This record gives sequence, C-alpha cells and structure tokens, in this order.
Amino acid sequence: MSIDTQFNNDTHSAPEATPANPKNTSLSTLDVLESEAIHIIREVAAEFERPVLLFSGGKDSVTVLHLAAKAFWPAKIPFGLLHVDTGHNFDEIIRFRDETAEKYGLDLTVAKVQDYIDDGRLRERPDGTRNTLQTQPLLDAITGGKFDAVFGGARRDEDKARAKERILSLRDEFGGWNPSSQRPELWNLFNGRHLPGEHVRVFPISNFTELDVWSYIAREGIDLPELYFAHDREVFQRDGMWWATGEFSTPREDETVTTKKVRYRTVGDMSCTGAVESSADDLESILAEVAATTVTERGATRADDRISAAAMEDRKKDGYF
Repeated sequence: MSIDTQFNNDTHSAPEATPANPKNTSLSTLDVLESEAIHIIREVAAEFERPVLLFSGGKDSVTVLHLAAKAFWPAKIPFGLLHVDTGHNFDEIIRFRDETAEKYGLDLTVAKVQDYIDDGRLRERPDGTRNTLQTQPLLDAITGGKFDAVFGGARRDEDKARAKERILSLRDEFGGWNPSSQRPELWNLFNGRHLPGEHVRVFPISNFTELDVWSYIAREGIDLPELYFAHDREVFQRDGMWWATGEFSTPREDETVTTKKVRYRTVGDMSCTGAVESSADDLESILAEVAATTVTERGATRADDRISAAAMEDRKKDGYF
C-alpha cells in the first residue's frame, strides 16, 4: 500500500455519537496512545537539530515509523533511518528494511558489526552472538552522523530496565545511561536539554504494551515482515526456545532438527532470537495469542536477556538501545 493511499483512507472510525456523548469526545486507548506518540515525535523534531530513527524492521520500529509518517503527513518525515546490522540478521528482515526505506523515501544509514570485526575493533564472542556487539557501531554512527536525538521502539512492558527509563532518556558523552539521574516527565513535559557530545534517546511508544502494538498494527493495516506470522521452518530446541537452522544458528550434536509451525514475537540477531510454536498466521489469531500470554516477548524468545537478571540494564548503561 502506498503512503498516500494509506493516509488518505480512514483507517478507523470516529467514536459514535450517543445521548451521553453528543460531541463524539471519547477516545479509545489506542487513540490516546497514538496521540501521545505523535506529540512526542513532533516535539522532538521541532526541538532537536538532527533526529534519526533506529529502524530494525521489527514490529516496534515499524510502528514508530508509521506514527512518524502520520505526524508529518502529507509532508515527508523530516529525519532518516539508522540500523545496526549484526551480519546475523534474518534475510527477510533486511529485505523488508530496505523496501520500507525506499517506500517512504528516507535515507538509511547502516552501521555494520562485520566491519568492526574485520578491522579488529571488535572480536567475535565465544557463544557466537553479535547482539551485544552492536553498541560500539551504534555509538560511532550517532557521533558520525551528529545525531542529537535517536528515536527507538522500546516499550516499558518489555523489560524491567526499560520500565524505569524515561520517554526522553539522556545519554552522556560516552553514550551511557545513568538510571539514577533521570529527569521527571510531569504533565507530558519533556526536557531535551543536553550538553555538546551528549544525545537523547526517545521512546514514543514507551506506554504501549505488546497487545497495544498488535492492536494498532491491525487497526492501521501496517505491513510487517512475514516472520511475525506462523510458518513452517526447520528448527531445533535449546534453552526452552525454538532456534532456526541457518549459517549463524547451527544445532549441536545432541540437538535434533525438526520442522515446526512457528512465528517470531521479536526479531533480532538470528543467533540469539528464538521462535515460538504457533498457528497464528493472521492478525486476529495473533491478537488472541498475545492477549493470552503471560511472558513478554523478550522473556520468551531472547537468549541475550537471559545472561543475567540485569542483562538489559547493563547493556543500556554501556550505550545499548
């Protein structure tokens, strides 16, 4: 669907007039969340000189991109996209990333972990995952691009470290996050002041839940990579997760490869992201599945978050997303 077609068509109907509500003033939860996110995106675009959107091709960054398009439509989104490519991404995600950037007509900056390994600035981890190696390429790309505000799709319900991070999160001159020196955000007033060399991470959908994101995707008709929908795939089980077989994810001698119908709740480095068994191959069945789950998508499918109880917070202090 083209951008013009998507926003010229009504994607949801207005509240219905009733005797108790003659002016159609009620807003749904999704309306409120959308309004808040658009407000944040517009405020940051107006206040900062060089914003950029971290875009992985995952559902959350796709949702933020859609919100940015609505925030400035019919004008073009006034900032570009940034992706840190581990070299271990799913092919479907990279293809979707490139197609989406072209569809919106946005500049796409790609920082590659492989370049850092090739010239010795980074070394492969013994476990083979590159997810934690993204931090230095990310910080260098932010510095090189002189980006002072970096939009991301993180949400508070994903992890306890993200739950206590502000919507506008100040990062120091080394890209680090200090949880004890966060700024208050009363009455939706956001303080973006920062010193030269510092920058701010911005999370417009921080107050969305996973179910809110999927409900919004369904309401807005947002395109997603096919990995999010149930499909047959060769997998093997490790640490209670189904791992896809591939160049960067190979089974050990005692791990049996089988074909399962699976889908991905989150997409990241192929070497640390697991799938879940699922028959949910459309939005309606995904919504029902997510509504019934009791484990967050990162808790269920991300091996890098299982290194320690504070794995996410430790990475964020070093400059991670």
